[in-house]
Amino acid sequence: AACLIFLWGQLVARKGRFCGTTMTNNLDIFVGNTTLIDEEVYQLWLDGYTVNDAVSRRLRSGILEQTGATVDVLQSDTMDHYRTFYMLERLLHSPPKLLNQLLFQIPPYRQTMLIERYYAFDEAFVREVLGKKLSKGTKKDLDDISVKTGVTLKSCRRQHSDPGSLSVKPVQVPVVWTRLESSPLLFQFDNFKRVFKAVEELRGSLVENIQQHFLLSDRLARDYAAIVFFANSRFETGKKKLQYLTFEDFAYCAEQMIQNWTLGAMDTNVDNMDVDLDKEFLQGLKELKILIADKDLLDMHKSLVCTSVRGKISVYNEMEANFKNLSRALINIASKLTHSKDVRDFFVDLVEKFVEPFRSDKWSPEDVRLFLTQYTACAHMLEAFRYQTLWERYMSTIKACLLKMYHD
Repeated sequence: AACLIFLWGQLVARKGRFCGTTMTNNLDIFVGNTTLIDEEVYQLWLDGYTVNDAVSRRLRSGILEQTGATVDVLQSDTMDHYRTFYMLERLLHSPPKLLNQLLFQIPPYRQTMLIERYYAFDEAFVREVLGKKLSKGTKKDLDDISVKTGVTLKSCRRQHSDPGSLSVKPVQVPVVWTRLESSPLLFQFDNFKRVFKAVEELRGSLVENIQQHFLLSDRLARDYAAIVFFANSRFETGKKKLQYLTFEDFAYCAEQMIQNWTLGAMDTNVDNMDVDLDKEFLQGLKELKILIADKDLLDMHKSLVCTSVRGKISVYNEMEANFKNLSRALINIASKLTHSKDVRDFFVDLVEKFVEPFRSDKWSPEDVRLFLTQYTACAHMLEAFRYQTLWERYMSTIKACLLKMYHD
Protein backbone atom coordinates (compact mmCIF):
# COMPACT_ATOMS: atom_id res chain seq x y z
CA ALA A 1 0.00 0.00 0.00
CA ALA A 2 1.20 3.47 -0.79
CA CYS A 3 2.08 5.91 1.96
CA LEU A 4 1.29 9.59 1.86
CA ILE A 5 4.23 11.68 3.02
CA PHE A 6 3.97 15.36 3.83
CA LEU A 7 7.13 17.35 4.52
CA TRP A 8 5.63 20.64 5.60
CA GLY A 9 6.64 20.99 9.23
CA GLN A 10 4.15 22.92 11.27
CA LEU A 11 1.66 23.06 8.40
CA VAL A 12 1.29 19.31 8.66
CA ALA A 13 1.18 19.47 12.42
CA ARG A 14 -1.74 21.88 12.28
CA LYS A 15 -3.38 19.93 9.46
CA GLY A 16 -3.64 16.95 11.77
CA ARG A 17 -6.46 18.74 13.55
CA PHE A 18 -8.60 18.33 10.43
CA CYS A 19 -8.13 14.59 10.74
CA GLY A 20 -9.24 14.43 14.34
CA THR A 21 -5.75 13.60 15.68
CA THR A 22 -3.45 15.37 18.13
CA MET A 23 0.04 16.33 16.92
CA THR A 24 2.81 18.35 18.45
CA ASN A 25 4.16 21.42 16.66
CA ASN A 26 7.64 19.98 16.26
CA LEU A 27 6.50 17.18 13.95
CA ASP A 28 8.41 17.36 10.65
CA ILE A 29 7.15 14.26 8.86
CA PHE A 30 3.76 12.57 8.86
CA VAL A 31 3.45 9.09 7.38
CA GLY A 32 0.20 7.19 6.99
CA ASN A 33 -1.31 4.52 4.78
CA THR A 34 -4.99 5.57 4.90
CA THR A 35 -6.27 8.04 2.33
CA LEU A 36 -8.16 10.76 4.18
CA ILE A 37 -11.44 11.86 2.64
CA ASP A 38 -13.33 14.95 3.77
CA GLU A 39 -16.96 14.50 2.64
CA GLU A 40 -17.64 18.24 2.61
CA VAL A 41 -14.67 18.94 0.32
CA TYR A 42 -15.62 15.99 -1.86
CA GLN A 43 -19.09 17.47 -2.37
CA LEU A 44 -17.59 20.85 -3.25
CA TRP A 45 -15.40 19.13 -5.84
CA LEU A 46 -18.40 17.22 -7.23
CA ASP A 47 -20.35 20.48 -7.45
CA GLY A 48 -17.65 21.96 -9.69
CA TYR A 49 -16.08 24.45 -7.28
CA THR A 50 -12.47 25.45 -7.80
CA VAL A 51 -9.98 25.13 -4.96
CA ASN A 52 -10.22 28.88 -4.32
CA ASP A 53 -14.01 28.82 -4.24
CA ALA A 54 -13.98 25.75 -2.02
CA VAL A 55 -11.60 27.43 0.41
CA SER A 56 -13.89 30.48 0.58
CA ARG A 57 -16.91 28.34 1.33
CA ARG A 58 -15.04 26.43 4.03
CA LEU A 59 -13.94 29.72 5.57
CA ARG A 60 -17.54 30.90 5.72
CA SER A 61 -18.50 27.69 7.52
CA GLY A 62 -16.31 28.75 10.45
CA ILE A 63 -13.86 25.89 10.16
CA LEU A 64 -10.87 27.97 11.26
CA GLU A 65 -12.58 28.91 14.52
CA GLN A 66 -13.56 25.27 15.09
CA THR A 67 -10.06 23.89 14.53
CA GLY A 68 -7.70 26.75 15.32
CA ALA A 69 -5.94 26.23 11.98
CA THR A 70 -4.63 28.93 9.64
CA VAL A 71 -5.75 29.94 6.16
CA ASP A 72 -2.56 28.43 4.72
CA VAL A 73 -3.39 25.09 6.29
CA LEU A 74 -6.96 25.28 4.96
CA GLN A 75 -5.71 25.99 1.45
CA SER A 76 -3.19 23.19 1.68
CA ASP A 77 -5.80 20.76 3.00
CA THR A 78 -8.24 21.65 0.21
CA MET A 79 -5.55 21.33 -2.46
CA ASP A 80 -4.54 17.92 -1.12
CA HIS A 81 -8.11 16.70 -1.31
CA TYR A 82 -8.62 18.03 -4.83
CA ARG A 83 -5.41 16.31 -5.94
CA THR A 84 -6.65 13.05 -4.44
CA PHE A 85 -10.11 13.34 -5.99
CA TYR A 86 -8.58 14.02 -9.39
CA MET A 87 -6.51 10.85 -9.14
CA LEU A 88 -9.55 8.88 -7.95
CA GLU A 89 -11.87 10.06 -10.70
CA ARG A 90 -10.65 7.71 -13.41
CA LEU A 91 -11.18 4.83 -11.00
CA LEU A 92 -14.69 6.09 -10.26
CA HIS A 93 -15.51 5.78 -13.95
CA SER A 94 -15.20 2.04 -13.40
CA PRO A 95 -15.90 1.51 -9.68
CA PRO A 96 -14.69 -2.14 -9.49
CA LYS A 97 -11.21 -0.76 -10.26
CA LEU A 98 -11.46 1.42 -7.14
CA LEU A 99 -12.10 -1.66 -5.03
CA ASN A 100 -9.28 -3.67 -6.56
CA GLN A 101 -6.51 -1.06 -6.66
CA LEU A 102 -3.81 -0.82 -3.97
CA LEU A 103 -2.63 2.77 -4.40
CA PHE A 104 -5.33 4.32 -2.22
CA GLN A 105 -6.09 2.67 1.10
CA ILE A 106 -9.75 3.62 1.56
CA PRO A 107 -12.08 1.80 3.97
CA PRO A 108 -15.03 0.03 2.27
CA TYR A 109 -17.64 2.39 3.73
CA ARG A 110 -15.71 5.35 2.31
CA GLN A 111 -15.45 3.67 -1.08
CA THR A 112 -19.23 3.22 -1.06
CA MET A 113 -19.72 6.88 -0.21
CA LEU A 114 -17.36 8.00 -3.00
CA ILE A 115 -19.14 5.92 -5.61
CA GLU A 116 -22.67 6.71 -4.48
CA ARG A 117 -22.09 10.46 -4.44
CA TYR A 118 -20.20 10.42 -7.72
CA TYR A 119 -23.20 8.86 -9.48
CA ALA A 120 -25.88 10.81 -7.60
CA PHE A 121 -27.90 13.22 -9.74
CA ASP A 122 -30.34 16.08 -9.46
CA GLU A 123 -33.90 14.83 -10.06
CA ALA A 124 -35.02 18.14 -11.58
CA PHE A 125 -32.25 17.79 -14.15
CA VAL A 126 -32.78 14.12 -15.01
CA ARG A 127 -36.51 14.81 -15.36
CA GLU A 128 -35.67 17.17 -18.23
CA VAL A 129 -33.41 14.75 -20.13
CA LEU A 130 -35.47 11.62 -19.44
CA GLY A 131 -36.40 9.90 -22.69
CA LYS A 132 -34.04 12.01 -24.78
CA LYS A 133 -31.19 10.55 -26.77
CA LEU A 134 -28.00 10.69 -24.74
CA SER A 135 -26.04 12.44 -27.48
CA LYS A 136 -24.18 15.65 -28.22
CA GLY A 137 -27.41 17.22 -29.45
CA THR A 138 -29.03 16.89 -26.05
CA LYS A 139 -25.82 18.01 -24.38
CA LYS A 140 -26.04 21.31 -26.27
CA ASP A 141 -29.45 21.96 -24.70
CA LEU A 142 -28.10 21.94 -21.14
CA ASP A 143 -27.97 25.76 -20.99
CA ASP A 144 -31.75 25.87 -21.45
CA ILE A 145 -32.26 23.03 -18.99
CA SER A 146 -30.14 24.88 -16.44
CA VAL A 147 -32.38 27.94 -16.71
CA LYS A 148 -35.54 25.85 -16.49
CA THR A 149 -34.52 23.73 -13.51
CA GLY A 150 -32.42 26.25 -11.60
CA VAL A 151 -29.55 23.73 -11.48
CA THR A 152 -26.34 25.66 -12.05
CA LEU A 153 -24.43 25.03 -15.25
CA LYS A 154 -21.01 26.13 -14.06
CA SER A 155 -18.54 27.06 -16.73
CA CYS A 156 -15.97 24.48 -17.69
CA ARG A 157 -13.45 27.25 -17.12
CA ARG A 158 -14.25 27.67 -13.45
CA GLN A 159 -10.56 27.80 -12.62
CA HIS A 160 -10.75 31.46 -13.63
CA SER A 161 -12.83 32.50 -10.61
CA ASP A 162 -13.40 36.08 -9.58
CA PRO A 163 -10.66 36.77 -7.00
CA GLY A 164 -12.82 39.48 -5.51
CA SER A 165 -15.21 36.83 -4.23
CA LEU A 166 -12.47 35.28 -2.09
CA SER A 167 -11.55 36.35 1.40
CA VAL A 168 -8.05 34.92 0.93
CA LYS A 169 -5.39 35.30 -1.70
CA PRO A 170 -6.16 32.90 -4.57
CA VAL A 171 -3.74 30.01 -4.97
CA GLN A 172 -2.54 28.77 -8.33
CA VAL A 173 -3.85 25.26 -8.81
CA PRO A 174 -3.25 22.97 -11.79
CA VAL A 175 -6.43 22.82 -13.87
CA VAL A 176 -6.21 19.02 -13.89
CA TRP A 177 -7.00 18.93 -10.17
CA THR A 178 -10.55 19.98 -10.82
CA ARG A 179 -13.06 17.37 -11.86
CA LEU A 180 -12.68 16.18 -15.46
CA GLU A 181 -16.03 17.83 -16.20
CA SER A 182 -16.53 20.78 -13.88
CA SER A 183 -20.13 21.56 -14.85
CA PRO A 184 -22.52 19.55 -12.64
CA LEU A 185 -25.04 19.11 -15.46
CA LEU A 186 -22.46 18.02 -18.01
CA PHE A 187 -20.92 15.78 -15.37
CA GLN A 188 -24.25 14.09 -14.58
CA PHE A 189 -25.10 13.80 -18.29
CA ASP A 190 -21.78 12.06 -18.94
CA ASN A 191 -22.51 9.65 -16.10
CA PHE A 192 -25.84 8.77 -17.74
CA LYS A 193 -24.07 8.12 -21.04
CA ARG A 194 -21.37 6.04 -19.36
CA VAL A 195 -23.87 3.77 -17.65
CA PHE A 196 -26.02 3.49 -20.79
CA LYS A 197 -23.10 2.45 -22.99
CA ALA A 198 -21.87 -0.06 -20.42
CA VAL A 199 -25.14 -1.97 -20.04
CA GLU A 200 -27.26 -1.43 -23.17
CA GLU A 201 -26.12 -4.67 -24.82
CA LEU A 202 -25.58 -6.88 -21.79
CA ARG A 203 -27.57 -9.99 -21.07
CA GLY A 204 -29.39 -10.32 -17.78
CA SER A 205 -31.15 -8.04 -15.36
CA LEU A 206 -30.63 -4.36 -16.13
CA VAL A 207 -30.54 -3.41 -12.44
CA GLU A 208 -28.14 -6.21 -11.60
CA ASN A 209 -25.86 -5.32 -14.52
CA ILE A 210 -25.70 -1.72 -13.34
CA GLN A 211 -24.94 -2.84 -9.79
CA GLN A 212 -22.24 -5.21 -11.00
CA HIS A 213 -20.49 -2.67 -13.21
CA PHE A 214 -20.92 0.44 -11.07
CA LEU A 215 -21.45 -0.91 -7.54
CA LEU A 216 -24.43 1.36 -6.90
CA SER A 217 -27.01 0.90 -4.17
CA ASP A 218 -30.21 -0.89 -5.15
CA ARG A 219 -32.24 2.33 -5.23
CA LEU A 220 -29.71 4.28 -7.31
CA ALA A 221 -29.23 1.32 -9.66
CA ARG A 222 -33.01 1.19 -10.23
CA ASP A 223 -33.05 4.90 -10.99
CA TYR A 224 -30.27 4.46 -13.55
CA ALA A 225 -32.14 1.47 -15.01
CA ALA A 226 -35.11 3.78 -15.59
CA ILE A 227 -32.85 6.35 -17.30
CA VAL A 228 -31.36 3.67 -19.56
CA PHE A 229 -34.80 2.18 -20.34
CA PHE A 230 -36.31 5.56 -21.22
CA ALA A 231 -33.32 6.56 -23.35
CA ASN A 232 -33.55 3.29 -25.26
CA SER A 233 -37.31 3.49 -25.96
CA ARG A 234 -37.33 7.30 -26.33
CA PHE A 235 -40.58 7.85 -24.42
CA GLU A 236 -42.03 11.35 -24.72
CA THR A 237 -41.81 13.07 -21.33
CA GLY A 238 -41.44 16.74 -22.23
CA LYS A 239 -44.94 17.81 -23.31
CA LYS A 240 -46.71 20.40 -21.19
CA LYS A 241 -49.44 18.02 -20.03
CA LEU A 242 -46.75 15.68 -18.66
CA GLN A 243 -44.90 18.33 -16.66
CA TYR A 244 -46.73 17.47 -13.43
CA LEU A 245 -45.14 14.01 -13.48
CA THR A 246 -41.92 13.64 -11.49
CA PHE A 247 -38.86 11.54 -12.18
CA GLU A 248 -40.05 9.23 -9.40
CA ASP A 249 -43.35 8.70 -11.26
CA PHE A 250 -41.57 7.78 -14.47
CA ALA A 251 -38.97 5.63 -12.70
CA TYR A 252 -41.74 3.63 -11.04
CA CYS A 253 -43.50 3.10 -14.38
CA ALA A 254 -40.21 2.10 -16.00
CA GLU A 255 -39.68 -0.52 -13.31
CA GLN A 256 -43.17 -1.95 -13.93
CA MET A 257 -42.59 -2.09 -17.68
CA ILE A 258 -39.18 -3.71 -17.26
CA GLN A 259 -40.65 -6.36 -15.01
CA ASN A 260 -43.61 -7.14 -17.29
CA TRP A 261 -43.11 -5.96 -20.85
CA THR A 262 -39.45 -6.52 -21.74
CA LEU A 263 -37.79 -9.51 -23.34
CA GLY A 264 -36.46 -10.66 -20.01
CA ALA A 265 -39.83 -10.52 -18.27
CA MET A 266 -40.70 -13.97 -19.60
CA ASP A 267 -37.43 -15.35 -20.98
CA THR A 268 -34.14 -15.08 -19.09
CA ASN A 269 -32.08 -16.52 -21.95
CA VAL A 270 -32.25 -13.65 -24.43
CA ASP A 271 -30.00 -10.70 -25.18
CA ASN A 272 -30.81 -7.14 -24.10
CA MET A 273 -33.49 -8.63 -21.91
CA ASP A 274 -34.36 -5.65 -19.74
CA VAL A 275 -33.68 -2.86 -22.22
CA ASP A 276 -35.91 -3.78 -25.16
CA LEU A 277 -39.68 -4.18 -25.11
CA ASP A 278 -40.81 -7.69 -26.05
CA LYS A 279 -41.96 -7.32 -29.67
CA GLU A 280 -43.75 -10.66 -29.63
CA PHE A 281 -45.71 -9.55 -26.58
CA LEU A 282 -46.56 -6.20 -28.19
CA GLN A 283 -47.70 -7.96 -31.34
CA GLY A 284 -49.88 -10.29 -29.28
CA LEU A 285 -51.67 -7.35 -27.69
CA LYS A 286 -53.59 -6.88 -30.95
CA GLU A 287 -55.60 -9.96 -29.94
CA LEU A 288 -57.13 -7.97 -27.08
CA LYS A 289 -59.20 -5.99 -29.58
CA ILE A 290 -61.81 -8.72 -29.35
CA LEU A 291 -62.95 -7.10 -26.09
CA ILE A 292 -64.18 -4.06 -27.98
CA ALA A 293 -64.76 -5.50 -31.45
CA ASP A 294 -67.21 -8.15 -30.22
CA LYS A 295 -70.32 -6.24 -29.08
CA ASP A 296 -71.57 -9.09 -26.91
CA LEU A 297 -68.22 -9.33 -25.09
CA LEU A 298 -68.09 -5.56 -24.63
CA ASP A 299 -71.61 -5.46 -23.18
CA MET A 300 -70.98 -8.46 -20.95
CA HIS A 301 -67.70 -6.99 -19.71
CA LYS A 302 -69.46 -3.71 -18.91
CA SER A 303 -72.26 -5.50 -17.05
CA LEU A 304 -69.81 -7.47 -14.91
CA VAL A 305 -67.76 -4.39 -14.05
CA CYS A 306 -70.80 -2.27 -13.22
CA THR A 307 -72.21 -4.99 -10.98
CA SER A 308 -68.92 -5.38 -9.13
CA VAL A 309 -68.44 -1.66 -8.38
CA ARG A 310 -72.03 -0.53 -7.83
CA GLY A 311 -72.31 1.10 -4.41
CA LYS A 312 -68.53 1.06 -3.97
CA ILE A 313 -67.43 3.80 -6.35
CA SER A 314 -68.31 7.48 -5.93
CA VAL A 315 -68.49 8.19 -9.68
CA TYR A 316 -70.63 5.25 -10.70
CA ASN A 317 -72.84 7.17 -13.15
CA GLU A 318 -69.85 8.73 -14.88
CA MET A 319 -68.06 5.38 -15.05
CA GLU A 320 -71.10 3.60 -16.49
CA ALA A 321 -71.66 6.33 -19.10
CA ASN A 322 -68.00 6.35 -20.17
CA PHE A 323 -67.21 2.64 -19.80
CA LYS A 324 -67.04 1.89 -23.52
CA ASN A 325 -64.83 4.91 -24.22
CA LEU A 326 -62.49 3.92 -21.40
CA SER A 327 -62.39 0.30 -22.56
CA ARG A 328 -61.72 1.27 -26.17
CA ALA A 329 -58.91 3.59 -25.06
CA LEU A 330 -57.24 0.86 -22.98
CA ILE A 331 -57.42 -1.67 -25.81
CA ASN A 332 -56.41 0.78 -28.54
CA ILE A 333 -53.28 1.78 -26.62
CA ALA A 334 -52.38 -1.91 -26.37
CA SER A 335 -52.97 -2.64 -30.06
CA LYS A 336 -50.81 0.29 -31.25
CA LEU A 337 -47.70 -0.44 -29.20
CA THR A 338 -46.12 -2.22 -32.16
CA HIS A 339 -45.42 1.21 -33.67
CA SER A 340 -42.45 3.14 -32.30
CA LYS A 341 -44.33 6.46 -32.37
CA ASP A 342 -47.13 5.03 -30.24
CA VAL A 343 -44.57 3.62 -27.81
CA ARG A 344 -43.05 7.10 -27.54
CA ASP A 345 -46.49 8.59 -26.88
CA PHE A 346 -47.46 5.99 -24.28
CA PHE A 347 -47.50 8.41 -21.33
CA VAL A 348 -49.16 11.15 -23.38
CA ASP A 349 -51.98 8.71 -24.20
CA LEU A 350 -52.42 7.68 -20.57
CA VAL A 351 -52.76 11.31 -19.49
CA GLU A 352 -55.06 12.37 -22.35
CA LYS A 353 -57.35 9.35 -22.27
CA PHE A 354 -57.48 8.59 -18.55
CA VAL A 355 -55.85 11.05 -16.16
CA GLU A 356 -57.52 14.14 -17.62
CA PRO A 357 -61.02 12.59 -17.95
CA PHE A 358 -60.77 11.14 -14.42
CA ARG A 359 -59.86 14.57 -13.09
CA SER A 360 -62.68 16.22 -15.02
CA ASP A 361 -65.23 13.81 -13.51
CA LYS A 362 -63.59 14.07 -10.06
CA TRP A 363 -62.61 10.44 -9.67
CA SER A 364 -60.78 9.76 -6.42
CA PRO A 365 -57.59 7.64 -6.48
CA GLU A 366 -59.59 4.87 -4.79
CA ASP A 367 -62.23 5.10 -7.54
CA VAL A 368 -59.50 4.64 -10.14
CA ARG A 369 -58.01 1.72 -8.24
CA LEU A 370 -61.35 -0.06 -7.84
CA PHE A 371 -62.35 0.45 -11.48
CA LEU A 372 -59.04 -0.83 -12.90
CA THR A 373 -59.01 -3.77 -10.51
CA GLN A 374 -62.52 -4.88 -11.44
CA TYR A 375 -62.07 -4.06 -15.11
CA THR A 376 -59.09 -6.44 -15.18
CA ALA A 377 -60.68 -9.15 -13.03
CA CYS A 378 -64.02 -9.22 -14.85
CA ALA A 379 -62.35 -9.93 -18.21
CA HIS A 380 -61.18 -13.24 -16.70
CA MET A 381 -64.83 -14.19 -16.24
CA LEU A 382 -65.61 -13.96 -19.95
CA GLU A 383 -65.59 -17.52 -21.28
CA ALA A 384 -65.06 -16.40 -24.87
CA PHE A 385 -61.98 -14.39 -23.94
CA ARG A 386 -58.96 -16.67 -24.22
CA TYR A 387 -56.03 -14.31 -23.72
CA GLN A 388 -55.89 -14.39 -19.93
CA THR A 389 -52.10 -14.41 -19.46
CA LEU A 390 -51.57 -11.70 -22.07
CA TRP A 391 -54.34 -9.63 -20.49
CA GLU A 392 -52.89 -9.84 -16.99
CA ARG A 393 -49.40 -8.99 -18.22
CA TYR A 394 -50.72 -5.90 -19.96
CA MET A 395 -53.24 -4.64 -17.42
CA SER A 396 -51.08 -5.13 -14.32
CA THR A 397 -48.61 -2.61 -15.73
CA ILE A 398 -51.27 -0.20 -17.01
CA LYS A 399 -52.98 -0.22 -13.63
CA ALA A 400 -49.73 0.36 -11.72
CA CYS A 401 -48.71 3.24 -14.01
CA LEU A 402 -52.09 4.97 -13.95
CA LEU A 403 -52.33 4.79 -10.17
CA LYS A 404 -48.85 6.29 -9.87
CA MET A 405 -49.61 9.01 -12.40
CA TYR A 406 -53.00 10.02 -11.00
CA HIS A 407 -52.13 12.94 -8.75
CA ASP A 408 -52.03 16.73 -8.89
